[in-house]
Amino acid sequence: MTEHPPVIVHPPTPSGGRRVTVRGQIVGLAHGRGDVAEFLRRAGVAGQAEDIALDDPRLVEWRGGSLDDWPMPPA
Repeated sequence: MTEHPPVIVHPPTPSGGRRVTVRGQIVGLAHGRGDVAEFLRRAGVAGQAEDIALDDPRLVEWRGGSLDDWPMPPA
């Protein structure tokens, strides 16, 4: 069985945010990379938010787009 990374960033919602789960628990709705890093810091997954390697596939699985995909919410 393939093991998944502890963090999953789900596809964008209609509002433009992306749900973030850590070890199966929802930790928040991110609207950018900084939000994801902060959620990981708060969850104890990593140290300082600015030092978190969001592009590390062993740590984060990006679904429905990459770490650069943050659609604008509808007006």
